[in-house]
Amino acid sequence: MANNQMELKFPKGGIFIVVVIVAVIILFSKSTITIGPGEGGVIFESLGNGVNTEKTYSEGFHIVAPWNRMIVRKVRQQSISDEMNVLSVNGLEVKVNGTIWYEPEFKNLGLLIKTKGEDYERELLDPAINAAARSVVGRYTPEQLYSSKRDVIEQEILDEIKIVLKDQYLLVTRVLVEDVKLPTTIRTAIETKLKQEQESLEYEFRIAKAEKEAKRQKIDAEGKAVANKILSESLTDKILQEKGIGATLELSKSTNSKVIIIGSGKSGMPIILGNQ
Repeated sequence: MANNQMELKFPKGGIFIVVVIVAVIILFSKSTITIGPGEGGVIFESLGNGVNTEKTYSEGFHIVAPWNRMIVRKVRQQSISDEMNVLSVNGLEVKVNGTIWYEPEFKNLGLLIKTKGEDYERELLDPAINAAARSVVGRYTPEQLYSSKRDVIEQEILDEIKIVLKDQYLLVTRVLVEDVKLPTTIRTAIETKLKQEQESLEYEFRIAKAEKEAKRQKIDAEGKAVANKILSESLTDKILQEKGIGATLELSKSTNSKVIIIGSGKSGMPIILGNQ
């Protein structure tokens, strides 16, 4: 009895075609990369001179040679926060919490990575921040650091960092000093001093206000005294008699019953007697 056997036959060269297709797929997957929003990329040429500093690739889809590597880094504004132990001008150790905003120069991303490495924040930015903070904070007393010098310190640290990072392809745009931590005893002493100064200012304000009020009252009283003196000197007997006569005439016009005695009184002024 004959057995029927089915044989699977590839066309001539079929295996080679499959291998080529698989190889193409692998190569294509390794040769494509998508750079996300706010990112930039530079090519590392494995068979060439390393990082290509001539071109920075922007966000989107890119094809690279399979033997090369695309290094992708954020090029938008970023921030880094840190706490540093620094010394004040009198040698007191304080802790400064701050945040730095920075961004790489897009067109020089290749130069930044080639000269400072892919971890350029640790290699370049951190030392610059620490050096600037120590330099600036060392100019001030704890009282100045704790109270009124915060905005000045921020600007001075920013200026110092910009000097250190000049021509380093990394831009620092803002510095924020969030907190200055002093030893408890020093902090308490400063707060007590500030409270006493505030109370002293309030006391001086109340005294100044009272002195102004007393001065105002004195001026007002002196003005009234002068006015009364002038009025008293101007009121002669004749003027008083004329005013009395005028008042008598006005009263005589009233409908109320009354008796008018002419020529009575110490000054000879009329006296009016009536039921009102």
